[in-house]
Amino acid sequence: MTLKKNVLALLVLVVLVLGAGFIVFSSFDTTPETLSETAGQQDAAAEQQLVFGLSADTYQLEQHQVRRNEFLSDILQRYHVDLPTISAIAAKSKPVYDVRRIGAGNQYTVFKDNAGKAAYFVYQPNAVDYIVYDLRDTIAVHAGQKEVVTQIETVAGIINSSLYETLQKENVNPDLAVQLAEIYGWAVNFYQINKGDWFKLVYERKYVEGNPIGAGKIISSVFAHDGEEFQAYYFQPDDGTDGSYYDQNGKSLRRTFLKAPLKYTRISSRYTMRRFHPVQRRWKAHLGTDFAAPHGTPIVATANGVVVEATYSGGNGNYVKVQHDNVYTTQYLHMSRRAVKRGQRVSQGQVIGYVGSTGLATGPHVCYRFWKHGRQVDALAQKFPPSVPIADKYRTAFTRLLNTQQYELARLNFEAEPSNLELYGSFSFKMEDLFAQSESAEPAADEHLDITML
Repeated sequence: MTLKKNVLALLVLVVLVLGAGFIVFSSFDTTPETLSETAGQQDAAAEQQLVFGLSADTYQLEQHQVRRNEFLSDILQRYHVDLPTISAIAAKSKPVYDVRRIGAGNQYTVFKDNAGKAAYFVYQPNAVDYIVYDLRDTIAVHAGQKEVVTQIETVAGIINSSLYETLQKENVNPDLAVQLAEIYGWAVNFYQINKGDWFKLVYERKYVEGNPIGAGKIISSVFAHDGEEFQAYYFQPDDGTDGSYYDQNGKSLRRTFLKAPLKYTRISSRYTMRRFHPVQRRWKAHLGTDFAAPHGTPIVATANGVVVEATYSGGNGNYVKVQHDNVYTTQYLHMSRRAVKRGQRVSQGQVIGYVGSTGLATGPHVCYRFWKHGRQVDALAQKFPPSVPIADKYRTAFTRLLNTQQYELARLNFEAEPSNLELYGSFSFKMEDLFAQSESAEPAADEHLDITML
């Protein structure tokens, strides 16, 4: 009997010990971690429902494009917003974004409640920026930006028609053509790009939500033109000073003078001692270069200087003359209007007027005239030394960047290599026969040119 009691007591004790152990060890199970993972997944799901920083869970979203001649009032009235409220929205919006600037073709998104009324209206003036209008109890307006991701990309191409078309063919934003014209504008004549010219680029490309929105700056490039190779490397010191482009020797690509006073243009008549004047109907010297461009195109000063004349004359029309130093003077004729006054100091690239056809002109263009030591010369035939080279204190940092970028450029290949292109060292190319089929760079003296810039 005593033995049975002892066995029973022992069994009870074992049960109690096992139960206590289960309770103790159960406190160390993975339930909290699982709950944490679930909470994280819920947070991620909630984050995915944010559109323009707004929770979209309880709203129905509609996205449209602004139609031609459509105004904010036209849009919001479709979503049961009355005119007094729209007027209050426009007034509230003015410090953030003027609703009169809402333009056709741009996107907008409406957050509708269950009754079909707009709770939020979001307008996108471009791919990055957006304006949020909170149309609920208290009207509020704020601006925001989508995340922009910048990637480094590369491209190489051989020009068969134009630089612009070649970039398009390579699925690259053709705006890079404008950048190249600005970078090499002091060294390369982009008004006479030849068939067979080629380029290699390392550049930034910007994306929003996985979609490309445009090209960033060119980081490095090599451009071959007329048998000569031009390298460019963007360098910005760590001290926050402005960056600039330099060649492989650390010499600035920024020359004293720009090649032309316009960014988008074509040469319609060159400097020549014998040209048939289209208005006076007689042969005479044309001591300038005519750049044809649409009416109103900005005209810029090709170098720093002081405006010595800003007036009107019968032949020249509206014109500006700039004295740069004791050697050089430039003049810009036939403007629709002037943007500077006599005695004003101007800087290189500053807008000094706009293309027109005033004076003796048959169409919109600017006649660009160039004086050297008081004698008019051909502006496009002038060669100018570099301005400021890389500072000695930045030379080591620039050399590091140069080595990296030259390696990146050397790795780029063309879809079809030029048959006579040979690589020696970093960038020394044999170019004797590369331009054998090129167009003539120098027309007859009295020929009327129509050469597309890019």
